Amino acid sequence: MMKIEKFVKLMTGHFDNKEQFTEMKEAGKIFPYAQHVNTVCNDKIKNIPEDFTGIFIVEESYYETAGRRHASPHLFLITDNNDKIMLSSYEIPEGEDKNTFSYNSMKIVDYSELRKSVKFTPALYQEKDVFWEGGSVSQFTPVVTFRLWEKFSDACLEVSESMEVNGKRTFGYDVPIIYKRV
Repeated sequence: MMKIEKFVKLMTGHFDNKEQFTEMKEAGKIFPYAQHVNTVCNDKIKNIPEDFTGIFIVEESYYETAGRRHASPHLFLITDNNDKIMLSSYEIPEGEDKNTFSYNSMKIVDYSELRKSVKFTPALYQEKDVFWEGGSVSQFTPVVTFRLWEKFSDACLEVSESMEVNGKRTFGYDVPIIYKRV
């Protein structure tokens, strides 16, 4: 199996942090209940060039804190990058609702209409024994910084995301969210 296929196999599927959420709640800590649904979506993109080797993924992230649920969908492209794997972010396709975008709701889109995100710095992942690890730092605006670090294995996905405005964290947690396959 090629590296890109191994990477995509680890990161696709349905995941949640129910175990971690329960532990945090019992410890009296405020922490979100989170779900991750990652689905390959090349079948919904027409006119992909014949020599194209990348894999598009719809990532559906759902966070629930204090009874409020928030969706955060994304479209990513996974590609080989020498001995590493690169994750690039794409804009949600034109005509799709950015708040409810999902693999199931995604309409067929032409490859030529897809737009790479100019704000997101592509994340690079390296294979280390039985897991993949990597991330990136993106400067969304002169004062807004987004940090991403992830570790994927058969056991779980560890995801650490934070947003800083003028160097002060406005989103994120002290520990990564630990998603286990449902």
